[in-house]
Amino acid sequence: MSDRAGDPRARRHPSTAWSEQLSGPDPEAEPLVGPGAGSAPGTAQAGPIVSAEPPEPPEPVLAGFRIAVTSDRRSEDLVDAFARRGADVVHAPAVRIAPVDEDEILLEDTRAIIAGAPDVVIVTTAYGFRRWVECAEAAGLGDALARTLDRARIIVRGPKARGAVRAAGHDDDAIAADERTASAVGLALDADVRGRTVAVQLHGHEDVEQLDRLVTAGATVHTVAPYRWVRPTDDSRLGRLVAAIAAREVDVVTFTSAPAVDGLVSAAAQLGMDGVLVEAMRCGVTAAAVGPVTATPLLDLGISPIVPERFRMGALIRVVVEHLTLNGVAEVQTALGPLRVHGRTVRFGGETVTLARGPRAMLGALMSEPGAVLSRERLLDELPDAENEHALDMAMSRLRAALPDRHLVQTVVRRGYRLNV
Repeated sequence: MSDRAGDPRARRHPSTAWSEQLSGPDPEAEPLVGPGAGSAPGTAQAGPIVSAEPPEPPEPVLAGFRIAVTSDRRSEDLVDAFARRGADVVHAPAVRIAPVDEDEILLEDTRAIIAGAPDVVIVTTAYGFRRWVECAEAAGLGDALARTLDRARIIVRGPKARGAVRAAGHDDDAIAADERTASAVGLALDADVRGRTVAVQLHGHEDVEQLDRLVTAGATVHTVAPYRWVRPTDDSRLGRLVAAIAAREVDVVTFTSAPAVDGLVSAAAQLGMDGVLVEAMRCGVTAAAVGPVTATPLLDLGISPIVPERFRMGALIRVVVEHLTLNGVAEVQTALGPLRVHGRTVRFGGETVTLARGPRAMLGALMSEPGAVLSRERLLDELPDAENEHALDMAMSRLRAALPDRHLVQTVVRRGYRLNV
């Protein structure tokens, strides 16, 4: 889909349905039927009340869009949220969390922390902290871990981690204002950790850079990983997702952890597709990251993800909805009548069709500049797989055949193509 600014005749709108689907109807809205409905105040309505035809339900806000979900934990929340809004959702975990019974290392690290009696404990995630406490209790180490935490200065990475610490009966001393591990470590360094022992609860992988900061400052560092990211059990499922993204057959791919980015790219590399996968997410497929930590490996690859201002699952859902409805919904008044696209669905003359990726990309380019003649070179930019102008002409022929009226697209001899406005 094209993000280019277009003619005023091309109206991009955020869809009147999406905010209602997120927040629900107004509970204080006035009833539309009943005695006196539609009448002036204080007047009686004569005759029987005739109910109007019920309005046609609004189109699901994400109908016509395809979204990829790469998360393992809480993936059902994301899948259900997008599916309820009409999206076609493809789910394949890029990494998964190792089951507790596979993780004896967690208990060994817990015993080491208890024995080390840390002066400072840095808690990075609510889920990780809760799992750490639960596993310690199951192994008979719960009381010893609780005493260790009570004696230590606890620094939390964000409000959710703070909530988990306090729910377990402990008090935290400081919180990172921006919810980043680097800032939590900075709070520990501000108080001088030379000669002290610091325990860090990791969030799925070892953050070597932040641990090195503590060691360089003279601290003895212990780590515990209440959950570990491991390879998914179904590589073929992930391979199909890689192929779909590389072919630009999805509109958005969501990430809720940095390891999921690495897992997806690694799976693509094993298939010899890492180059085309990354190129697709640079141009054509939008990457969405839950926060700046998750976004970092994407930025390192030259991919610019959309990131919500609040690093929460609900905010991620909202920013995806906003992005797609602002950039993937458009209407143009053509010479033959109104043409409306919603994702990959096209409505014209009472008929609705679904376009494949290539034809939809070309139609989006034509609609972004209604009536303007777009050169073959310009349109080839929308079709990375097309190697020459003959392939473009074939793709344009397929677009015309798929549209409800083939005359919506006009050929301008020796110049290119235009939308018939």
